[in-house]
Amino acid sequence: MAEHSAQPAPPAGEVRRPGMDHDLYPYRTPDQAPHIVWPGGARTAFTVTVMLDYWEVNPPQDASRDPRVVSPLGNFFPDWLTWSQREYGNRVGIFRVLDVLDRFAVVPSVALGAEAARRCPELVDECVRRGSCFMAHGTFATRRITARMTEAQERDHIAASRAAVAAACGVAPSGWCGQDFNESTRTPALLAAAGFAYTTDWSNDDRPYRLSPGLLALPAHSEWNDLESMWLRRVQPPAWAELVAEGFGALHGEGGTVVNLTLHPWITGQASRIRYLSAALSRILGQGAVWRTTTDAAAVAIARQLSQP
Repeated sequence: MAEHSAQPAPPAGEVRRPGMDHDLYPYRTPDQAPHIVWPGGARTAFTVTVMLDYWEVNPPQDASRDPRVVSPLGNFFPDWLTWSQREYGNRVGIFRVLDVLDRFAVVPSVALGAEAARRCPELVDECVRRGSCFMAHGTFATRRITARMTEAQERDHIAASRAAVAAACGVAPSGWCGQDFNESTRTPALLAAAGFAYTTDWSNDDRPYRLSPGLLALPAHSEWNDLESMWLRRVQPPAWAELVAEGFGALHGEGGTVVNLTLHPWITGQASRIRYLSAALSRILGQGAVWRTTTDAAAVAIARQLSQP
């Protein structure tokens, strides 16, 4: 893991707590967090991140992938079953997800992997047509950032992801959504140096905050991530929709938060699950005073307010 220099002074209103495992950000309690004001008097900013990536059927031996996503038949390669499940999302599932988002007037924020950007230009075009923003999302779904990488390897990985998104969309991404949200301790500094303004890799808060290199952390709400919930924890789709709606309702009552719902088309886009996305969105957006936005727009609004004295 990377070594860090002396800890930076904590921002105003926050304190440094001894015993933290890193110096990436200072500890704070909920009452110390800034209360963000959203456009139009909205209580909550709501974003939906759609994962668009490519799973290799036979990745390199040294590739790091999520070890929890494996075939029911075992952990082996080439694993055509897992590959085809992921490919279903890019062939079928994503269109169901986009149709539902269209009906609720939600513009998706897209976490776009470098290989998916090259292989799926039609899907990129579909998202561009909807006004989506695009976050860099690594290279392949089977190649995560890990502490085993050298600093040069990690820098090259970040640069390749950023360049692929810029080439596919015509605009360099300002946001980073790491593959499986993996980082090393040096990742935030490398992201800031590469020109990124925010990351959605951290799920340790309900409110945004500054990471020490000057990067904004936009919470990811991993509890509601469809992969974490429905695929890995085997939460049934009706219960998932209830979980998402109940969680949003609690945060909406508190106000000043940003809620980021993460969707994988190969999971939520299945015919047996798609109606529960509609159910969750109906309850969320039926509450009123919700700013339907993208991660890019939310990050700009947050950064503007955090920079004020």
